[in-house]
Amino acid sequence: MNPTDFQKWLAQSDMLTPSQRQRALDALSTTHTGQLSYILIEERIADERKCPRCHTPGGTRHGMANGLQCYRCNHCGRTFNALTGTQMARLRKKEKWLDYAQSIKEGETIKKAVQRCTIHSSTAFRWRHRFLKGFVTDKATVLAGIAEADETFFLESLKGQRNLPRPARKRGGKAAKPGLSAEQIPVLIARDRNGEVFDAILEKVNAKQLSAALKPVLSKDTLLCTDGSRAFKAMAKEAGIPHQAMNIKAGIRIKERIFHIQNVNSYDSRLKKWLQRFNGVATRYLENYLSWRRFYERHAEDTANIKSWLIEAMRPAQAKTSHI
Repeated sequence: MNPTDFQKWLAQSDMLTPSQRQRALDALSTTHTGQLSYILIEERIADERKCPRCHTPGGTRHGMANGLQCYRCNHCGRTFNALTGTQMARLRKKEKWLDYAQSIKEGETIKKAVQRCTIHSSTAFRWRHRFLKGFVTDKATVLAGIAEADETFFLESLKGQRNLPRPARKRGGKAAKPGLSAEQIPVLIARDRNGEVFDAILEKVNAKQLSAALKPVLSKDTLLCTDGSRAFKAMAKEAGIPHQAMNIKAGIRIKERIFHIQNVNSYDSRLKKWLQRFNGVATRYLENYLSWRRFYERHAEDTANIKSWLIEAMRPAQAKTSHI
């Protein structure tokens, strides 16, 4: 619309009925949301235009494709856009990504995400795990002061797979054997008093596995609080880390009013309660859901800004890693 036509249209806005005014606002809001998604995507590469392959800055504009500006690297000659090298590359309907980020922030199920964004359920599921892959590396790199650690367990789930090695369960089901067994997937959760969270999926709960996971994020000045597990004691001794063990079986949950594992236990409880809405999480996607909850806890107080959720999802793709 040229400026003259726009001024004429704007001059007639006072003639709109309340219903027409609301419809106009809804239409403008929808357009703005879609445009904002593209703006956030393009801002990711900014003026640096660094090639995601050879990391040379200063790419040259090279046309448009799928609504995004393309660039050609002046060094290697490859073309790229703002999403090349991220988990979000080649996904469509980018104008709905900000709405989907809102759905992720609110922890909605696939069904509710479909209703919010008017997309197919398979698209909603694919988007979910592309978004969550961006959150995987957003975990504590250092736990300072007093840190609490504990292991929790999730029932192994082969949800979505074919040719199961056992009879299928319904809605999560129960383990074949009571208590701990090979069907239970151990997850280490560590949290300091500043709210920083670190988690890792383990193969077994032993000193070697705990040491490999925790040593990189614990400094010599960190005091580690755990339950009375021998594995934690052996790990702390081997790493030379100050350690306070709570004898839970004897009813000793707090020492000297400051040593306890109540914060990490509370986090475990919130995590498991939150996961119930998904009716069983497939083990192969467990890391994504751990990242989802961890990112939510970090940004829970920021109720207004949804942009950070989309920006975080557009992190560079990480190489696939195995369990510790």
